[in-house]
Amino acid sequence: MVKERARILVVGGGYVGMYTALRLQRKLKRELQRSEAEITVVTPDPYMTYQPFLPEAAAGSISPRHVVVPLRRVLDRCRVVVGEVASIDHAKRTADLTTLATLEEGTGAQQLSYDELVLAPGSISRTLPVPGLAEHAIGFKTVEEAIGLRNHVIEQMDIASSTRDPAVRDAALTFVFVGGGYAGVEALGELEDMARYTARYYHNIRPEDMKWILVEASDRILPEVGEEMGRYTVTELRRRNIDVRLTTRLESCADRVAVLSDGARFPTRTVVWTAGVKPHPLLAATDLPLNERGRLKCTAQLTIEGTTHAWAAGDAAAVPDVTAGEPGKETAPNAQHALRQAKTLGDNIAHSLRGEPLETYSHKYVGSVASLGLHKGVAHVYGRKVKGYPAWFIHRVYHLSRVPTFNRKARVLAEWTLSGLFKREIVSLGSLEHPRAEFELAAGGKPPHDPRNDPKGSS
Repeated sequence: MVKERARILVVGGGYVGMYTALRLQRKLKRELQRSEAEITVVTPDPYMTYQPFLPEAAAGSISPRHVVVPLRRVLDRCRVVVGEVASIDHAKRTADLTTLATLEEGTGAQQLSYDELVLAPGSISRTLPVPGLAEHAIGFKTVEEAIGLRNHVIEQMDIASSTRDPAVRDAALTFVFVGGGYAGVEALGELEDMARYTARYYHNIRPEDMKWILVEASDRILPEVGEEMGRYTVTELRRRNIDVRLTTRLESCADRVAVLSDGARFPTRTVVWTAGVKPHPLLAATDLPLNERGRLKCTAQLTIEGTTHAWAAGDAAAVPDVTAGEPGKETAPNAQHALRQAKTLGDNIAHSLRGEPLETYSHKYVGSVASLGLHKGVAHVYGRKVKGYPAWFIHRVYHLSRVPTFNRKARVLAEWTLSGLFKREIVSLGSLEHPRAEFELAAGGKPPHDPRNDPKGSS
């Protein structure tokens, strides 16, 4: 029994936001039925994206709709509001909220009151002041970016196949990925695999005609899987004629020319930016304490330091790592911690409302897995190093077990089974990004965008 009626506001519908709300639904089931508690989830999108599946969605192994989880279906006892929190005044327990309706009405942000706050807005891409980056690069954090990138790669192959200009062909078949973490390596591995397969259906494009370049500022890639597996990954990628450049930075991509810090220049129509993330800007618009990196200062119980009734986890939170044995060490902002922290966070909010002692978040390191394309991968699991097909299989089994809901698990498994029995799809649906273009032209108007200014260089 909760001590008093509680209005719980969850900001963010990602890993932490969705799993915390889901946990609270179960822990506070009776209280929700008796209207002693209410849970409101504010999220920019009405779905949670399972990001580890984005590379496979980009390669066509999984349908885009199976990479996302509809929040309203999963959080059926919560109030889901599609919108964004612009600022938070925790001293007054209020949040300024903008939605599609407030934009249409022109009334400005509306104020939302709460009793308990869960801040889980996640992170955004960390960009640098690289000339041409904002105009020509594409990120790899959302399902829209993943599918847009797949369409774009196939479109570039169409351009290369039909052009008579060697310079245009060379630029179209050059793909530059910046960042050697999970996102960059897995996206590059899956898309290169997909493009190599697709090339067999073009009469004048061979796999060796394409240039795939991975740029990483440090001296290693995939640090999560260990130094030995990182070196193996570099060797495996280079064996596939992928140009891996370590201790190298992207200096410029203006005028569709990628200029690297080692002096290399690559005319290209494709620059994929996966060089890290930074805290969501909402955190700076609150009266809550932040550390020097802009993340919320948290305790091991996932409360925000120096405050009451405020909680955080995931990318937005600096959570002490109590298992490290080193003072000041924090848990890494990755999906493995986010999923586990959400469980503890949901339990602790329920404990707090009932006047019970809080749990301390601690974890046991399981390991890391990464896919390098179909039937290829690396893994470091329970201290054992695995590579090749076994690592790829472990990668699939692990993420299948972690994707939310039985519905999604069954659909993803069915798609994997079918993709093993039939050939890959090699269709580009780039027109989905501009669905009104054809009608506007037919109605005598102008196309809604100029292909020359398209950030992805789409035709």
